[in-house]
Formats: sequence, structure tokens, C-alpha cells
Amino acid sequence: MINKLPSYISIASIIFILAAEKVFAHEGEEEEIETALVPTLEDTIRANSIKVVIIGSILILLVVILTVLFKDKGEGVKKLIFAGIAAPVLAVTIFLVSATVYLNTISSSGGPVHWHADFEIWDCGQKLELVDPQGISNRVGSATFHEHNDDRIHVEGVVVNKDEASLERFFRFIGGRLHMDGFEIPTNEGLIVKNNNDLCSDKKPGKLQVFVYKIVNATTNQNSNFVYKQEKLTDFTDYILSPYGNVPPGDCVIVEFSQEKEKTDKLCGSYKLQQMKGKLYGD
Repeated sequence: MINKLPSYISIASIIFILAAEKVFAHEGEEEEIETALVPTLEDTIRANSIKVVIIGSILILLVVILTVLFKDKGEGVKKLIFAGIAAPVLAVTIFLVSATVYLNTISSSGGPVHWHADFEIWDCGQKLELVDPQGISNRVGSATFHEHNDDRIHVEGVVVNKDEASLERFFRFIGGRLHMDGFEIPTNEGLIVKNNNDLCSDKKPGKLQVFVYKIVNATTNQNSNFVYKQEKLTDFTDYILSPYGNVPPGDCVIVEFSQEKEKTDKLCGSYKLQQMKGKLYGD
């Protein structure tokens, strides 16, 4: 039986490599999206947690193999084997619990959040759709900041600093850019790039502008009537999304490349629906 030990270890190694490739392939996918971003503390803790779980699983797997090999040995060996299984389980559990408690303690949100804001992107009168999600996750972006092919910004996780929920940051998470002079939007047809003074189909120069519909009497009570105001953002890259789970009272953000204007006639579908129901009014 002992002579078969190298074979068991080889099998365990193959299992580990396949699992690690699967995990880190997904992790690398998120890192590619966030190339220009400073990783958040939650991103770092999540990555380290995955590594700790993998290491703990390898150790347990090796101990299980040793259990099969030495199942007929004395009580002393059995106790060592039990300790070899219990120690990694305990260590991984302590790490995960400690990391979670620490992250929630220092976060400005006081723990995990689930915020939403709807958005539309317009290019010279044509509405742009983000690239479709790929893979099991069914999202474009990261676990914390993403879109599900629903024209809705999802902030799901722990927000350590409020500026992590900025509009500009969302665009970088989905593989695009939003800056004061233009945007880059990933679509199924490729990356759409617009810069101020680019010409629209009418041969007139356009300018990137961002408008936001905000609820002025925000409440989590969905049976109440909402009153909104439309605001043209002067520094839209630093705009922080309103902290609400439903839309409305979550924001409606209109990103529009067109001739310069003071107001937009565009409105998110969720806001239109509440208007039709008689629950949403302009100020």
C-alpha cells in the first residue's frame, strides 16, 4: 500500500491543478477588467480567502489519502490523522470569520450592501447597450460592482470607502471609461469611443454630458409617492450613487453624447413605470 503513495499524491496534485486553474481563471478574468483600478480591500480579502480555502483543501485531501494508507495503524496514528484534518478546517474557518468581521467593522457601509441605480447611455440619439454578460456569473464587471444586461448598476458587497461607489469607477469595472472629455463603452459590436467635439450624424459636434434623476423625498417605503429632480452633473466622474436597493429611490443616470443642453428628455424605464402608476412626480 505504501508503494502506491506516489500515485495517490499524483492524483491529488492533478485534482488541485484543475481546481486552481478553474478558480484563478475566473479571478484573472476579474483582474483583467480591473486593470486600471486600485483593488479594493474586499477584492484583496476575497482573493486571499480563495487561496486559503484551496490550501486547506489540499492539506485535508492529503490527510484523507494518508488515512486510507494507514487505516490499520495504532491509535496514535489515528489521532495524528484526526488532528491533520481538524487543524486545516479550524484555521480556514478562523481566517474567513476574522476577515469578514474585520471588513464589516471598518467599512463605511457597516457591512454588506445591495444598492442599485439605473442608467442609459446615448450616442448622438442612439441608445447603446453594454456588452452581454458571459459565463456562469452572468455579469459584466466584478462581484461587487457590475451589470446583468439589465441597464442597472449593482453594488453588492462591502463598501469600505464611499468613493468606491462612484460612477466613473463603475465604468472602469465593466471594461470602459468615463472621463470629462468622453467615454469608452464596451458593446457587442466592439468598443464605442467618443470624445468631445466628435461629429454626430448631423455634422454637428457633440459633448459628453451626464444627467441624474434623484429622489428628493427618498424612502424605502415602496407604497409612498416619490418626487424627483433632474440635475446636470458638472463633475460626473466623482458622482457617488445614492444608497438605495430599489429604483426609485435609487438614481436614474443618463450618460449622453450630444449637442450641449441643460436638461435631457431621456428617462430610465423604472422611473417611467412609476410615473405610469402615479407614484413618481417631477419637482
